[in-house]
Amino acid sequence: MKMLHILKNEPDDTTKTLMGILSEGKETTDFPLYEGEPDYGKLIDLIFEHDHDKVISWW
Repeated sequence: MKMLHILKNEPDDTTKTLMGILSEGKETTDFPLYEGEPDYGKLIDLIFEHDHDKVISWW
């Protein structure tokens, strides 16, 4: 199973722990929105690639 994590802010320790638990045994991709100018076209492509698996937005 693939999992996409979309991060609005840099994750704190609690978020990192939760991401690790949820991601265990899965192929994961992180997309940080907080680093420079995000490539929203790439984000849309990633969302569609993970459409039948899991996409999690960390706000």
